[in-house]
Amino acid sequence: MTDGPEWFAPKRFGFGAGLPVSWQGWAMSIGFIAIAWGTVFLFRDRPLVVAAVLLPLTIVFMIIAAKTTRGGWHWRWGKRD
Repeated sequence: MTDGPEWFAPKRFGFGAGLPVSWQGWAMSIGFIAIAWGTVFLFRDRPLVVAAVLLPLTIVFMIIAAKTTRGGWHWRWGKRD
């Protein structure tokens, strides 16, 4: 276990985070999806603007998810941690 917050469960197979396990994780995920969809909708005729907004947004989301996933991000083969 980590001493930090646990917002996401680890994936059972593979690398990365699974579903959110706290309200903070759900709020961050829903906020990310809302901003992403809004950006695509507002700037659908300007793909460079969409990429310029979504790339840093995705990187920040992934960093936060990695730091708040129970057990961290590493490759998993299906065994429970």
